[in-house]
Amino acid sequence: MGAPLFSPLTLRGLTIPNRVVVGPMCQYSAVNGDASDWHLMHLGQYAKSGAGLVITESAHVEPIGRITHGCLGLYSDANEEALGRVVDFCHTHGTAKLGVQLSHAGRKGSTRLPWEGRAAPLDAEGWDTVGASGQPRAEGWPRPAPLDNAGMDRVRRAHVDAVTRAARIGFDLVELVMAHGYLLHEFLSPLSNHRTDTHGGDLNNRMRFPLSVFTAMRAAWPKDKPFGVRVSATDWVDGGWTPDNTIVLANALKKLGCDYVAVSTGGLSLDQKIALGEGHQISFAARIRKAAGLPVMAMGMIEDPLHANRIIDDGDADMVALARAMLSDPHWPWRAAAALGEDVNYPSQYLRGYRSKWLRERRATPSQ
Repeated sequence: MGAPLFSPLTLRGLTIPNRVVVGPMCQYSAVNGDASDWHLMHLGQYAKSGAGLVITESAHVEPIGRITHGCLGLYSDANEEALGRVVDFCHTHGTAKLGVQLSHAGRKGSTRLPWEGRAAPLDAEGWDTVGASGQPRAEGWPRPAPLDNAGMDRVRRAHVDAVTRAARIGFDLVELVMAHGYLLHEFLSPLSNHRTDTHGGDLNNRMRFPLSVFTAMRAAWPKDKPFGVRVSATDWVDGGWTPDNTIVLANALKKLGCDYVAVSTGGLSLDQKIALGEGHQISFAARIRKAAGLPVMAMGMIEDPLHANRIIDDGDADMVALARAMLSDPHWPWRAAAALGEDVNYPSQYLRGYRSKWLRERRATPSQ
């Protein structure tokens, strides 16, 4: 019996060749939301890395839904054409299945590039943001405009338009963000949702708008292609969103046709206290998988191939997403395959690297 990490996974009509996922990583290198040559290089290298699935950084559904000026968009014909070029390249030269993450930054938008001042709003050339309520993200941040019914309709349509564009340019999978303090997470968490209408108050009301966005998008996405949702299982702040809330949400999403949940944590409040470490979010993924009976994607500083394989083997998750580990080692799946006595797809042009006995022995030894 082979290593579970390198077993295939079928979601609807899509079979992913292994459980290694290259997770979304913001690159802040788009121009007016358009993917650039940087994205062609960045995603192209992972498409041929041996990973089973590659998911793009968040493509935002409207201009004011971007985090920064450099963030990817999928709200215009130009965005669609630019990202379609990247998708075509990756499908032509790589073997990984391709997913796109769709998001709206909400009150976390209009910020500086991270290397210009992390978690800081723009001083100039910014834009007005929107949110579930009028509370700013933190002291010194601009106050977002609470979405009224017309605004919610506009944002819902923007999500539907984006998923329609994603289908047109050939993505295999789509992942909607309800995590990390972005707009839909703002509606979910009682820390950021202070509404007094039917979209605020109890848990069912707070879930109403995010679930309506998912339902509209699922209807516009091909029935034979999987649709997942990224969640933050906890805000890591007293009085905030909890794992129990996440289980209720996951069960509701399952009934509406969600195919998997990607389990992350935090991102809503700068007051969060997170004990970081390899696999620090795995227990949340395992709990949600067991309670909701829905496939889950686990993440959180996973680096050791043996640990990644154990996560799948123990039934804690169905997929393992890596980001930092892939940044430091774009051929991490090669190393993992060598350590677990497996093989992965690789470009013919890289034959001498992949099949080199000396290099393969080095990759198979975690300490080297």
